[in-house]
This record gives sequence, C-alpha cells and structure tokens, in this order.
Amino acid sequence: MVCFFQDAIECVARKSKAKVVAHLLSEMGRTPVYRIRYKGKDCALFHPGVGAPLAAGSLEEAIALGCHKFVVCGGAGVLRKNIAAGHIIVPKLAVRDEGTSYHYVAPGREVGASKEGVDAILRTLKRHSRPYLVGKTWTTDAFYRETPRKAQLRRSEGCLTVEMEASALFAVAKFRGVTLAQMLYGGDDISSKVWDTRSEKNRGRIREQLIWLAIESCLEL
Repeated sequence: MVCFFQDAIECVARKSKAKVVAHLLSEMGRTPVYRIRYKGKDCALFHPGVGAPLAAGSLEEAIALGCHKFVVCGGAGVLRKNIAAGHIIVPKLAVRDEGTSYHYVAPGREVGASKEGVDAILRTLKRHSRPYLVGKTWTTDAFYRETPRKAQLRRSEGCLTVEMEASALFAVAKFRGVTLAQMLYGGDDISSKVWDTRSEKNRGRIREQLIWLAIESCLEL
C-alpha cells in the first residue's frame, strides 16, 4: 500500500504496532517500509516521496522487493468547486502532463489505472457506504503552473482533480505488469482564478480514514 500522508502512516503504524521490514533509500534519507497486520492479513505500507520521478522510483524498488499489487492513497486539488473537501475520487485515467511516464509506455494523452485495482477500491467503498466519484485526473510536475487556462482545459477534457504522481505510477505498473490503482480525496480548490486552500478543513481524520480504506482495498487484491 502506497500512501502520501506521512502523518497518517505514522499514526497507523503506531496504532497497529507495525514492523519495519525494509527501507527505500534516496538522498532524502531512509524511508521505512512497514508491515501492517489487518484482519488477519499482511500489507506493506510506505511513503513513495512526492512528485512523479521519486514516486515512480520508489514503486520500482517496491516491485523489486516483491510487491505486485498496489493501492495508492493521496490528496488532490479539485477542478470542480462542487467536489467537497474530503470527498473520495477514484481515477480510472490520468492525463500525462509529466515526464516520467514517457520512459515507461508509448507517448499518448492518457494512461489508465488497473481495472482490477479500481474494482477492489470500489467494492471497499461500497461496503463502507462511502460516497465517491470515478473519473479522470490531471498529473502535472509543476504545481505553480496550474494556471486558470490549463485548469479550464483539463476540466473540458473531463478531469476532476490535479495531482503530481498518478500517471507516472499507472505507467510504471503497466510496464512492470503489476496491479495498481489509486484513491484520492478532494483537497484545495483551483477551479477559479482565486486559489481556495480550504485550510479550515481538518485533514487528519480524513487522511487516517482514507489510509484504512486503502489498506482494506489492497487486501481485496
């Protein structure tokens, strides 16, 4: 299980008395890979690092360590104001506005998540009666260049959210022949000319709930 929330990872690791079974190494230091025991099953859990290149590299290393089925959880900016903070989005497709994915699959506008992974996430969300949206996300390397014009273009292409890693992770998974899908929660709003951070919304509980849903979805696989 891949998670972009360091606070939630530490909380879950502490509550579940997780064991560190490996480390991913980078110039930022050592990133622990935890083994989580949940409902009688084991699940690996790690933070891949932020941004497509580092996240893709971390995924490569996790695959080399023996992991073959992944559910990713993270946050995203919303491109539609009516998507509430904390609402869950499951991307089936990602627009490839980053560079990493082009080293893994042939050039193209979009790349898709694994259907098996998406289906496992949707079964879990339905079992817990959690509302969600299924759609397309926009993956970009440059978060300070999410301009109004670009946001409008991505909306017109059907994108619900914007983040920095999904298309690269989907591409690595396709290239390596592993299963990977992602669940996001709605964060800041970039649907208008004025950026709405939605900072008044407490994200801690949202993140912790999402990580448990992602772990359960991963074990569905």
